[in-house]
Amino acid sequence: MIHPDGLLERAAAAVAAVDRDPGSGLPLAERAARAAVRAGDAAAASTAERAWGHALLHKGDLAGAVRHLGRAAAWGTRAGSPQLTAEARHKLAFAVLQRGRPQAALREIDAALPDLDGVPAARARAQRGIVLHNMGRLDEALGEYDAALRVLRREADLLGVQRMLINRALVHADRHAFAAAARDLGEAEQLARELGRPLTIGLIANNLGLMETLRGDVPAALRHLDRAERIIGAHGAQLGTLHQDRAELLLTVGLTAEAGQAAARAVSTYRREHRHLKVPEVQLLLAQAELLSGNPAAAGRHADAARRAFRAQDRPAYAELARLGGLRARLAGGGRPRVPVAVLDAMLATLATAGWPGAATDAALVAARLVNDGAPYLARAAAAARSRGPALVRARGWYARALQRQALGDTSGTLAATRAGLRILDEHGAAMGATDLRVHAAAHRADLAALGLETAFATGRPATLLEFSERARASRLPATPVRPPDDPLLTELLARLRAVMHADRPSAARQAMLERRIRDRSRHLDGGSGTPAGRPASVAELGAALGECGLVEYVRRNGALYAITVVDGRARVHELGSADVGDLVDRVAFAVSRLDRPAAAALLADAASRLDALLLGPLGLGDRPLVAVPTGPLHSLPWALLPSCAGRPITVAPSATLWLRAQARVADGGPVVAVAGPGLAAAGPEAAAVAARHGGVALTGADATVAATLAALATAGLAHLAAHGQLSAENPLFSAIALADGPLMVFDIERLPRVPHTLVLAACDGGRPVVRTGDELMGLGVAFLARGAAQLIAPVLPVPDASTHSLMLAFHEGLARGRSPAEALADAQVALADARSAASFICIGAGFRQVRGAPVDWAGVESGRRDA
Repeated sequence: MIHPDGLLERAAAAVAAVDRDPGSGLPLAERAARAAVRAGDAAAASTAERAWGHALLHKGDLAGAVRHLGRAAAWGTRAGSPQLTAEARHKLAFAVLQRGRPQAALREIDAALPDLDGVPAARARAQRGIVLHNMGRLDEALGEYDAALRVLRREADLLGVQRMLINRALVHADRHAFAAAARDLGEAEQLARELGRPLTIGLIANNLGLMETLRGDVPAALRHLDRAERIIGAHGAQLGTLHQDRAELLLTVGLTAEAGQAAARAVSTYRREHRHLKVPEVQLLLAQAELLSGNPAAAGRHADAARRAFRAQDRPAYAELARLGGLRARLAGGGRPRVPVAVLDAMLATLATAGWPGAATDAALVAARLVNDGAPYLARAAAAARSRGPALVRARGWYARALQRQALGDTSGTLAATRAGLRILDEHGAAMGATDLRVHAAAHRADLAALGLETAFATGRPATLLEFSERARASRLPATPVRPPDDPLLTELLARLRAVMHADRPSAARQAMLERRIRDRSRHLDGGSGTPAGRPASVAELGAALGECGLVEYVRRNGALYAITVVDGRARVHELGSADVGDLVDRVAFAVSRLDRPAAAALLADAASRLDALLLGPLGLGDRPLVAVPTGPLHSLPWALLPSCAGRPITVAPSATLWLRAQARVADGGPVVAVAGPGLAAAGPEAAAVAARHGGVALTGADATVAATLAALATAGLAHLAAHGQLSAENPLFSAIALADGPLMVFDIERLPRVPHTLVLAACDGGRPVVRTGDELMGLGVAFLARGAAQLIAPVLPVPDASTHSLMLAFHEGLARGRSPAEALADAQVALADARSAASFICIGAGFRQVRGAPVDWAGVESGRRDA
């Protein structure tokens, strides 16, 4: 046939343009198709319509893609060209697949294959591999990709090879063959650059993010996904898959709220683009997010909806994955679904065959809870402990092994397996540089920590209970301090945020945008030299360090509160009663904020007396100095308000292990620096007086900038910050201290090369943390402890400026006389007439180290109350 005016050449050029960039190629394909149809050139019309449909497919218009690819097939038939018809049909198969009809997609491809050979046949087989992959038939999909790739390499079809490598890499990733996946994606990106395909580079970055998510390298996954979003967004292509992959990644580190938002964006995008195949996959992610957030009913609804959709799409492996999600939700809600053993076995077999080791391990754990004899299922799950899979999968394997040993009555084996699983998760967390990732990732420790703690209770041995109480709490703080690497972009973003917040008319929208960019950028950072904390402090070690001091560590168990005490080298366990102390702590805070009202004093006295009777009354500790290790809301308790703590030196520590390591830290010298923030009348005189008392330097007025303060903190041995403080409960890393040119934030503290050995935060809420799962803490004071500060003084409640001024002068007078921070604070609080407001300050960390580095001589410290 003669093709007038080069219509076939124009159509072929449109195909090439769409292959390079669907956005810019779409107009060329549309014009070529219209011209060919008007001229009645069937071959050119089929080719151009195929290019048009392919472009719409990439742009997310599935309805338009199906329409134009159908027309391409029809024009191919009119042209008498089985090959043109077949090429259109295998493209059509992908569009049909995205609409949630995998069996129909297979029929389209199988109908096309007999009419194809060479490169077109290889491309059709590759399309068949995509369908099989989406159906969970990984081995068959890999076979199709391997066969197609051999043909494409032989024919030097570089574009086909590049596409094939991307698809094969996804199968390798799902099979956890990560080295093979990385090789394929690396070669694919090199080819995309050679072929001038920038959008494809973005898609490869997206797939690299997915691969690193499955492998467990969270910072690397985030870097790839952010790069992918920039590239794909710039080309106006589909972002649904990227939102889905981001949601999956965020779930691996327990960021359930952000994961839910990403999943919701993915669902919205898929529905808008009519990509119905992907919607139930995201519903499963929403189910996981709800389960981790403690909403099993909502999780069950999402899982059930996903299962119905998967069954309608004829995707049996995914349907069993959704069944697993539903069963987990019902167990979490307190139910025990009755499921036939045959159904459970079929679920396990399907998930294992699909190449999903994490899901197969969880399915075995669920099955073990639903049958009378769960031993065979626990054995299957425990095999993951010795696998080469990601950390989360191996940790679940150790959890299964611990349950195995528990069922056999092997207490030592149960505890050993629990230790092994927690160690894996702690190493996994230490690889993350961003604090929020490490904190939220602790959610994955919950099952192992709870099992270890329950087993430790059953032993009746206080030393074992103390060990597992320590393993269950604040696991990141005793670890080697992690300083993020220098990052000029992060430094610039922090400076821009400071400028926005310090402006006369701050822009809330710009502030939110900059905070998001800072958060995302910080999550790209690796853990560097950070290492897990290792073995918890033992009773013998604590006893030797405590001397005449006593330690009390609080533990929650099944609605009850327990205390473990270490006194004179001996540990004891005490059952205290209800663990619901949050209400009493809230009453204390409420009353302190309203002490100008007569009823507030009575409320405060009642709440403080009840807390004292519950927390310390049964322990028989006398009036010796104390190290208190709180749990839950007790982290925000102003201990000096308890009647038995008035005048008692007391220091608070997130864990006994952290206290021991902080107490062993010798001050490395350095000057004394005092800083006064704006807006506080007494701050300037306070800073000047503190500096004068210790022979140090004061930064006040316009000199108290963020840069000057950070420089001073990096060299100081003792630092005093008198400024407004703000705890951001939603974004604790943006908690800040107000200075002359803007806020000094937690992000700034984390980037210091060193921090003072002893620190005073005379700032509202400077010592109050945000408490996450496993008593993981975030906040201003916690940031200094995490960077290596040995001890700090800070309030857990807002305090009046004038009261703070008097307290701080008395406190520093005590330090200058050689008292330890805990002693000096107790003395100053008793000396003040308004002790109730001053009692909002607590000592955190070592507490009993003198600021010049010499340890307290306990033999020379008299017991009993300290007079002013």
